[in-house]
Amino acid sequence: MKKIALTSLLAVFAVSGAHAANVIDGNPLYMPRAGHFYSVTNLETHTDYKDGVKTPWSVGEVFGFGILNNWELNVKTTASENNAFDNMSWNEFKIGTTVRAVSSGGWKMDFVGAYEVDPVWGDHRPFLKEEDTNYKWFAGVRAGYTSHRFTLAGKSLFEYRNTESFNWDEKPDKQGVHALVLGLDGQLVIDSHLSLVAGAEYTGILDSKWNGNSNRPVKNAGLIHGEFGVNYNLDSAKFVGLYINGDMNHQGGVNRDKWETVDGFGYGIKFGVDF
Repeated sequence: MKKIALTSLLAVFAVSGAHAANVIDGNPLYMPRAGHFYSVTNLETHTDYKDGVKTPWSVGEVFGFGILNNWELNVKTTASENNAFDNMSWNEFKIGTTVRAVSSGGWKMDFVGAYEVDPVWGDHRPFLKEEDTNYKWFAGVRAGYTSHRFTLAGKSLFEYRNTESFNWDEKPDKQGVHALVLGLDGQLVIDSHLSLVAGAEYTGILDSKWNGNSNRPVKNAGLIHGEFGVNYNLDSAKFVGLYINGDMNHQGGVNRDKWETVDGFGYGIKFGVDF
């Protein structure tokens, strides 16, 4: 009887450890199985709105498909509004792929690539002109460890953006922007239903003479984004989460000439499903 109990317990732990990165519960190393779709939808607002602007809202969607057990394609997009829909915009539209190159026990390593247009269209930003649209390319790696109790994952991506999809012009008036994206994400499983998630991402401009939001050179420009959330698993294929996030900014423009905490914070709700 003891042997049966011990064998059963070990089997549960083995399945939990192997299954953790393939269950859509907010795990930062999640990857869909071959032939499976997944969707993560989030609705967010922000506490910092001034000058008579009514509460702004944004809705985001990440949709992916597992081509193989170690290869997925995904699409991410967001839209936003403020002033009770007087101003609206379709912001980022991102197409990406992830290939799992290493899967040994709890250790995982992925190659990541993506292409993004931001914004696609919108009058949400008063300064937005046609040439203000960014076309971005990403390439890098994501790696970490996952178990039945926790997951820790880091990522390192190179980002290149310019005024057109295939514009490699490096002239000062049409400067391509080079950036390094570094991130760390974690998940702590409390029980079969509840988990805590947290993450931080740094995007640093590598160009020494990058023209910031004020259209003047900014040294050591960058952005730090942090997020904390609580996820509740409805079952092994669905979760709902509450989260808050905040930023530190140094990209030029008003109050952005040095590292400062951005006023207010964002908060929202997420819903994820694997099918």
